[in-house]
Amino acid sequence: MIKLIRNGVLYKNDTIVSSDEKLSAENIPELRKNTLSYPILQKHNTSGNPDKLKIKFDAMASHDITYVGIIQTARASGLEKFPLPYVLTNCHNSLCAVGGTINEDDHMFGLSAAKKYGGMYVPAHIAVIHQYMREVMSGCGKMILGSDSHTRYGALGTMAIGEGGPELVKQLLNKTYDINNPQTVCVHLHGEIQNGVGPQDVALAIIGAVFPDGFVKNKILEFVGSGIKNLPIEFRNGIDVMTTETTCLSSIWETDSVVENYFKMMGRADAYKETKADNAYYDCAVDVDLSRIKPMIALPFHPSNAFTIEEFNKNCEAILNDVEKSAVEQLGVKMDLRSKIKNGKLIIDQGVIAGCAGGTFDNLCVAAKILENSSIGADEFALSVYPASQPVYMELVKNGCAAKLLECGATIRTAFCGPCFGAGDVPSNNGLSIRHSTRNFPNREGSKPGAGQIASVALMDARSIAATAKNKGVLTPATDLDIDLSVPQYHFDDKIYRNRVYNGIGKPDSSVPLKFGPNITDWPKMSALTEDLLLKTVSVITDPVTTTDELIPSGETSSYRSNPHKLSEFALSRKDPAYVSCAKEVRSLEEIRVGGGKVTELDEIYKLIKSVNPSACEQNIGIGSTIFANKPGDGSAREQAASCQKVLGGWANLALEYATKRYRSNLINWGMLPFTVKENIFEKGDYIYIPNIRQAVKNAVTDIKAYIIRCGKTTEITLTLNELTPDERDIILAGCLINYYNI
Repeated sequence: MIKLIRNGVLYKNDTIVSSDEKLSAENIPELRKNTLSYPILQKHNTSGNPDKLKIKFDAMASHDITYVGIIQTARASGLEKFPLPYVLTNCHNSLCAVGGTINEDDHMFGLSAAKKYGGMYVPAHIAVIHQYMREVMSGCGKMILGSDSHTRYGALGTMAIGEGGPELVKQLLNKTYDINNPQTVCVHLHGEIQNGVGPQDVALAIIGAVFPDGFVKNKILEFVGSGIKNLPIEFRNGIDVMTTETTCLSSIWETDSVVENYFKMMGRADAYKETKADNAYYDCAVDVDLSRIKPMIALPFHPSNAFTIEEFNKNCEAILNDVEKSAVEQLGVKMDLRSKIKNGKLIIDQGVIAGCAGGTFDNLCVAAKILENSSIGADEFALSVYPASQPVYMELVKNGCAAKLLECGATIRTAFCGPCFGAGDVPSNNGLSIRHSTRNFPNREGSKPGAGQIASVALMDARSIAATAKNKGVLTPATDLDIDLSVPQYHFDDKIYRNRVYNGIGKPDSSVPLKFGPNITDWPKMSALTEDLLLKTVSVITDPVTTTDELIPSGETSSYRSNPHKLSEFALSRKDPAYVSCAKEVRSLEEIRVGGGKVTELDEIYKLIKSVNPSACEQNIGIGSTIFANKPGDGSAREQAASCQKVLGGWANLALEYATKRYRSNLINWGMLPFTVKENIFEKGDYIYIPNIRQAVKNAVTDIKAYIIRCGKTTEITLTLNELTPDERDIILAGCLINYYNI
């Protein structure tokens, strides 16, 4: 059903032509211009160089886990007003009860910032971030930047990118998003979907095919082909939002009358423009036969751990045994999912349909149709649904679908992203939840393995979740049902938005004071990069991939996002509980150095440094912590995965590679060096001395000489610092983005 074509291809007349048919090298640059993304990127590029892009976006979006830190950083860097439309939504901390008043304190800060600087503020429970941006801010040919990794509106002809907060800060300060012109991937859709197959099934099939070897990492996915015309707009959106889990940079789709009708329904007909790719060159391709897609299940602990439900049901014991093994390896906790197999069938504890991926109008109407005149039962299985916006919820009430869901025993909640990151619907210990949401990383369901708790999430489409609920928790693909799954027409009504959303775009009022709750604090002062650097390795993580959730947990920590010091106490808490105390010990040594004192604890280390660099001066050697991880940064765009390390005295990361561009960018924007190495040669407690690092960064040196200091001996090694833009080098030299803008 999915075929990967690893060579360059020509896409022409709804056909992928293999590059074996010898495309001349001189023709390729011209043929690249016929892709969907090329004209959009160049329209927003301010550099004048089509290969070195400096992008200015049309609009931005943040939610209440990220916007306080972004505005605080921009404020410390000289922010006077928002120079582009900036939407502040409140869909992450709206139901998280940790911390007393501080969630609503953040919301009041956001509203006051929208008034002061000229932004848009969407109150809690009104809409999840991406549904709102689809409905109100998307447009064909536009580019939108968001501080959430699932910032994807490609099915609406809008190229959207999810990044860490500092990249949004740059836009607020009239700077640019700097990248090399990315490679493009042709995602060719053809054939027709079977009844009972949904967007999550298509998405999981694609993710399972491309994620394991990074096939589309940091590239742009372009969805083309005759298969698109048969997909409703919400079906397209549901596939598109999940492209984040492939580790691609962004996505864009061909647009047609279906998209045109969507914008007309939203009262924004002028946002539509037809786009089509033809005679276009792509660096590689993903061929998707939609007719062969079957209902899927992505088992813990990643969306790429995907199987057809049919395949899973045939081999469930062996597959679950592998999941249990990975739980021990990754989390050090025993699971017993195989005990849920009864008479050869897997019994599920909970179903959730939620957020930007699951809570769309079409998904919930289909779920209601499947569950009409049924009961989910009065036993352990429970089902909850979260409409993605109040206009969607209101239409479900008007057309009777809400009543059908309630009658069967499901509960309906307000627009909230909590089930996607561990702040809602936490199952019981050893529970298994099936969810149409975005991620199933460890702890994304809210359990705490460090406290002996373990629960897990499998991703599925709303259709098969509803079929399973109809079968009272017995895993069931929706294709087993003989039901017409067409959906009623959606009638968008924006009265809720007109009545509740504050729109101050282009109307800043500098006289409005910002409202600070007691938890909202400024960033601590951070030092510029010193001439030399001494790093202590305080954590060594050998998992194949390390997610941002493992670097800084989601869920219960979210209330502390506005307090850098409090939040940093949670860094690596689920992966390496000793990390924080070890990092603080190193930070205390740097504080002595900065204060002009002598760091006597390092006398023996300094002697060894002098043996390899006699001219080394102790006061010019910055002292910081570092971590090693094979492949850190998969998943969320949250900058706190890097900033918490910085607050604790981190000055670098060591890795074989970085899972995503956005995590590497977060490190750079917080003044941390994103080193790579060829192999893991590090042990916890190692010191790493890097002479002349400031000069190396300034001169764009790639291979940097360093020394591991271990057991009284020094060993020369090479650290690699891959390409940095001039601005990125200056940010690292300054010590962080705030310092850079205040020079």
